[in-house]
Amino acid sequence: MSSSDSVQANVEHWTAWAAEYVDPGRRNWESNEPDWGIWNIPESEVGFLPDVDGKDVVELGCGTAYVSSWVARRGGRPVGVDPTPAQLGTARRLQQEFGLEFPLIEAPGENVPLPDASFDVALSEYGASLWADPQKWLPEAARLLRPGGLLVFLRPSPLQMLCMPLDSVPARDQLLNPHFGFLGRIEWEDEEGVEYVHSHGDLIRFLAEAGFVVDELVELRAPEGATSRYDHVTPEWARRWPSEEVWKAHKAA
Repeated sequence: MSSSDSVQANVEHWTAWAAEYVDPGRRNWESNEPDWGIWNIPESEVGFLPDVDGKDVVELGCGTAYVSSWVARRGGRPVGVDPTPAQLGTARRLQQEFGLEFPLIEAPGENVPLPDASFDVALSEYGASLWADPQKWLPEAARLLRPGGLLVFLRPSPLQMLCMPLDSVPARDQLLNPHFGFLGRIEWEDEEGVEYVHSHGDLIRFLAEAGFVVDELVELRAPEGATSRYDHVTPEWARRWPSEEVWKAHKAA
């Protein structure tokens, strides 16, 4: 399966799951205080959002576009990009419900029909950062950003992936999958979608090849008492090891 085929597989996957994300999307639209990842870690602890006031911001793999709604409320000019019509349909309904409008574009993160150097900031939380090929979406993000523009994205940690059973959940406290030959393009036995979780070394190389300079890697820890509606990793596991991570980089001038 090629990258273009994985886009179609992921569109089908997210079309099937779109209804499950309507209510979570609405809850995020209702909240003025952002929180991140499956553990809902507050922005004050993560520092995901840069200053977006007066800036052009593209969200790659926006889903229900709640991140873009947070950007708009902070004075930014967001554009949400996602390849799944059903997800964008939810985003449009939530725009009407909350009286907050910004452009939504149907496109994969690997091929965005917008002009070069159009944005100051590019964001992705479990969007393109997980479901798009980084050797394609990172150069596309660089193309969309102005010199010095910021890229911030959140994805699962490779360590979590190495501890995930191929045919069940949750992650275990032992290495089950090999570092070499497993990380990268991942297709789980019980899911139709295609995920991309590369090693830190590969991701640093892909970022550099795309013209980015890495500023920071933040490994996230589940807060005390955290819960999640997902079952692929337990709070106890995520208190001991990072299940998610935030990357921050800027486009070289």
